[in-house]
Amino acid sequence: MKNVLHGLAALGLGLTVATAANAAEFPIKKPVEQDWSFAGPFGTYDKGQLQRGFKVYREVCAACHSLDLVAFRNFEDLGYLDAQVRAIAAEYEVEDGPDDAGDMFMRAATPSDHFPSPFANPQQAAASNNGAAPPDFSLIAKARAVERGFPTFVFDVFTQYAEAGPDYIYALLTGYGQDPGEHAVPEGTYYNPYFLGSASLAMAEPISDGQVTYDDGSPETVDQYARDISAFLMWAAEPHLEARKSTGFTVMIFLVLFAGLVYLTKRKVWSAVH
Repeated sequence: MKNVLHGLAALGLGLTVATAANAAEFPIKKPVEQDWSFAGPFGTYDKGQLQRGFKVYREVCAACHSLDLVAFRNFEDLGYLDAQVRAIAAEYEVEDGPDDAGDMFMRAATPSDHFPSPFANPQQAAASNNGAAPPDFSLIAKARAVERGFPTFVFDVFTQYAEAGPDYIYALLTGYGQDPGEHAVPEGTYYNPYFLGSASLAMAEPISDGQVTYDDGSPETVDQYARDISAFLMWAAEPHLEARKSTGFTVMIFLVLFAGLVYLTKRKVWSAVH
């Protein structure tokens, strides 16, 4: 038993030293909290921003990153009409079948189909990206975030801060181009002090000013692109956020009223005793 405990202690010490060494080599910056329309107990998505974010995804991110858990029909939540959703879906092809001959075939996507992956399989994705398959974006806004640490995460319970994912994505996309100083950046990687793990990643800066044209007159800058795609990915990860917040508020009102009724009932029942 002692040997097991000593082994676990040594493992923990090794991980701590490795983490500390990595942090010393590449100090990770914590993202700055941004002002999101969907933040707070009454936050809602800005559909205009979601549509812009979807445009950024289609024209920039979709070349490498999949969106496997999002169906085309879900885009009606972004404010698109049924005809627009069908038109968007028809721009893509999905595999179907088998046909009468037992063969798979390609057809135009319909609203019930999910967004197709840019690669046939993870192996192809890795082979096309220097051995590292780009992550799926369906839940990336909930899966990637910098640890808040104690006591910050305790305060988050009361402030209802739940936007660490979008804050991280925004910081990462706007964090390129900074001087790494004395820190050595491995060949074939790009310095970004906000990247979780090592502050150096294989993905080059994915977007630049003027790369995506907006139809609503919004600024065509990296800052705006980063905000819009971050909001879109938050929606992709939590499309029912508005309904959840509305239900939660209703439940809280019910609990307050119920507690009041219980208190009044208790006073009535026990009034004769007291």
